[in-house]
Amino acid sequence: MRKFTLMLALLASSFSALAGPMEDREDLIAHYKKMLPDIRFENYVYGSLSMNPDAKSQYDEFMSFPSYSMDLEKGQHAWEKPFANGKQFSSCFPNGGKNVAGNYPYFDETAGRVVTFENAINACLKANGEKELPYGEAEMGLLTAYAKSLSDGMKVNVRVEGKGALAAYEKGKEYYYARRGKLNNSCASCHVDSAGKLMNGEHLSMMIGQATHYPVFLGGTDITTLQKRFMQCGKNMGGAPLEANSETYNDLEYFMTYMSNGLPMQTPVYRR
Repeated sequence: MRKFTLMLALLASSFSALAGPMEDREDLIAHYKKMLPDIRFENYVYGSLSMNPDAKSQYDEFMSFPSYSMDLEKGQHAWEKPFANGKQFSSCFPNGGKNVAGNYPYFDETAGRVVTFENAINACLKANGEKELPYGEAEMGLLTAYAKSLSDGMKVNVRVEGKGALAAYEKGKEYYYARRGKLNNSCASCHVDSAGKLMNGEHLSMMIGQATHYPVFLGGTDITTLQKRFMQCGKNMGGAPLEANSETYNDLEYFMTYMSNGLPMQTPVYRR
């Protein structure tokens, strides 16, 4: 009887830890449905393109023969190139790296921090006696773009389980909604409160769906990781951006990616 009671208590504790994030996500989806009733949930992955049929048509045409194909091949070469010990990146991930990227980021209870897919790439390099790559830079971006392409179509499935994970999620959420910089704006000012509105001739995208397709090729050739985008947005708001792979940015990525749960991944893609 005591074991059964303890089991119920543990289940209740686990459910309680998940209730906040689950409710956050459901509330945000309801918010977007009210603001943008004509956009289906599965099309949130297209962001502003879902609000502009002409731009979406151009995007579809571009993606049929993307100009970044040769750049992506560099990422494939890096992924498949054997380490000095003869192993490859595929040896570090379940199923050789296929259909795994949608589980990242995750919270590592032992390390007490969020682990992004880029962290996992560098951990693989370190474990095999290789030099780690600069986080968020072009070489890492191309490698990650190819590695994530092995999970195209996989639905994002980020979990927030346990006190440490919930704390990291909440820190990411707090940063997303906090105002900063000379403009006194937050990430949410554009992508929650003003989603769908025009800025500089383009519609502001919804936050849900953004994490499904990074890294992206801006202008067709310039590889940009999600955390590089965080840094660019920080500058645009008149603030001082943080460093890529900082605890704050990793928590922010954790929060944002959780909110995209259930949407299919497609990496990389083109954005203007």
